[in-house]
Amino acid sequence: MIDNPVITTMLERKSVRKYTAQKPTDEVVETIVRAGQQAPFASQLYSVLLTRKKKAPFGAPLWFTICVDLHKLELFMAKRGWKVVSNDLSMLFFGIQDAALMAENMVIAAESLGLGSCFLGNAPYRAERIQKQYKLPERVFPLVELVMGYPAEDFPPRPRYPLEFTLFEDEYKISEEMLAEAMQVMDEGYLAQGYYVKQKAKIRLEGGKKETFTYDNYSWTEHISRKWGQWLKDPKELLGQLEKCGFRIDK
Repeated sequence: MIDNPVITTMLERKSVRKYTAQKPTDEVVETIVRAGQQAPFASQLYSVLLTRKKKAPFGAPLWFTICVDLHKLELFMAKRGWKVVSNDLSMLFFGIQDAALMAENMVIAAESLGLGSCFLGNAPYRAERIQKQYKLPERVFPLVELVMGYPAEDFPPRPRYPLEFTLFEDEYKISEEMLAEAMQVMDEGYLAQGYYVKQKAKIRLEGGKKETFTYDNYSWTEHISRKWGQWLKDPKELLGQLEKCGFRIDK
């Protein structure tokens, strides 16, 4: 592969869960957010929330929440004599793209400055609480939280799928051999790093299913299968959080 400082920074990124007490300066924070703004966007349908007062997960000094934000769009459209008529589902998808791309730019900028970070994916299910905490207006929806700081741990990047299981040119096709290799790469990679045993992160089986895995063979493909094979069966909770923030995607 071609190598340069930017590529190296991206390939060495990992989710950090232990941080030093060193606090990033205002200049560092502003640089990270400003770099985030230069991500591609549909309509800049995002806003970033930050708290340094509340105790963040993993002891991180910075706790960001990246939001889908239609409120600002609607404010200046009103100044031009317009109203949004596009449906909320479409606008939400464009906003998710904008917010996610900004969040990733922030992560890479932070990495380049010597900081580490970790995404927290349950913000949409805590949307009402976040709304109250930051006094958010309607039409602003918390998409993802992101904690940052200077790492107090070092470890190799986590495994990823083989490239041939990710990049499909001209035709999407997965053979049994490709599937087996991808599963092996992920499972053996996580086992070699002791990822799940260190965190005691085995997901409990539901529905009376008998446990047949130990931490000697419990790894990524079993973990992710248990997560999406057991959780979040009903969309009502998420739809309710969206509606509390002013998004009605069924209309």
